[in-house]
Amino acid sequence: MANGYIPVIVLAVVFLLIVFRKVGNFRVKIWQAMTIGAVAVLLTLQISPIDAVFSINYDVMLFLFGMFVVGESMQKSGYLRMLSRRLFRGAKSVNHMVLISLFAFGLLSALLMNDTLAIVGTPVVLALAKHHNLSPRLLLMTLAVAVTTGSVMSPIGNPQNLLVATSGGFTSPFVSFFLYLSVPTLISLGVAFVLLRAFYRSEFRKPLTDVEEENGPTDVRLVALSKISLITILLLIGVKIALAALAPLIEMRLSYIALAAALPIVLLSGRRREIVRNIDWPTLVFFASMFILMASVWNSGVFQDLFVSLNIDVTAVQSILLIGLTLSQLISNVPLVALYLPMLASVETSGIQMLTLAVGSTLAGNMLILGAASNVIIIQNAERQGESLSFVDFARVGIPLTIIQSLVYVVFLLLVS
Repeated sequence: MANGYIPVIVLAVVFLLIVFRKVGNFRVKIWQAMTIGAVAVLLTLQISPIDAVFSINYDVMLFLFGMFVVGESMQKSGYLRMLSRRLFRGAKSVNHMVLISLFAFGLLSALLMNDTLAIVGTPVVLALAKHHNLSPRLLLMTLAVAVTTGSVMSPIGNPQNLLVATSGGFTSPFVSFFLYLSVPTLISLGVAFVLLRAFYRSEFRKPLTDVEEENGPTDVRLVALSKISLITILLLIGVKIALAALAPLIEMRLSYIALAAALPIVLLSGRRREIVRNIDWPTLVFFASMFILMASVWNSGVFQDLFVSLNIDVTAVQSILLIGLTLSQLISNVPLVALYLPMLASVETSGIQMLTLAVGSTLAGNMLILGAASNVIIIQNAERQGESLSFVDFARVGIPLTIIQSLVYVVFLLLVS
């Protein structure tokens, strides 16, 4: 066990760096803060280099790499722009546009991961806001809520769900997540629409003009490869579900699906170097560093002792949901899940507890900006284009939304458990 509270102190410093993101005149990026934390626990011998190497979940890393390649290809090729024009062409009112945004981005995030949709969706919603003279805050909030809520019902919807799916002992994570979480997720997307309409009622009264057509460069070959990659993802997910039912001993890892989808782009595109060079490498560094730091924190035993001293039943559905919602605000949802999974693995639990951990840690992203990396991605990308979404703007919608959505999920999970 690591000595004392050094890893927890390092984690606290990392959290403060992520919150304030500034030291003097130097602006600290989130991946830099987490890397500083990982280096600190290595230098202070709180985790050995060998243990650090083995603490990294390489399935998650490879999955992220593959999905980032596909997302970058969609953006670079112009395929994303083509899809967004088709998607919103039929919108006749703000009500219609927000509903399309919520359910389209929500359902896509269940397939392509919420961080990917946060990256590619931000320019889409900002362009819509500009064309229709709508508040960028409405559509940015819509995007943030959609990719968080929609990602709940899929094992590949977000990184923390992927951790749960790969570590939770599920025979078929796709079937389990969809079976138990699809209905409350669809209800929660409807709840989000009602609250957005209440908090932005003046925007919903505005007339909606036709979307202006934008002409932009389109790489026909890369569009075709992007389509092949998306079809590959869908087909392999179908194969994985079929194997779980018919041949459960044959394993098709989620990382295999993502890498297979990326292969057409990496092997056949003349722009492969540009695409690979421009994927979100800092996020990959963030996750590798996070695994190392969280392994060190777990080895310290501080959080385990805290739960014991507070006499918290860490396996109760209500406790898991509450801990996921609150602690994710402090250490973010992925580190929280990385910390919590060993506790659930050490006692007898069912799939419901694992699914509840996925729900609580994911819905935390709807409460406050720092509850999910996808929120930070959206806001940082928006600020590059001169727009933003303040902490208060986010919280005034996010807090009541998270409370209502949590009730929907906990009632449903308790009924089926």
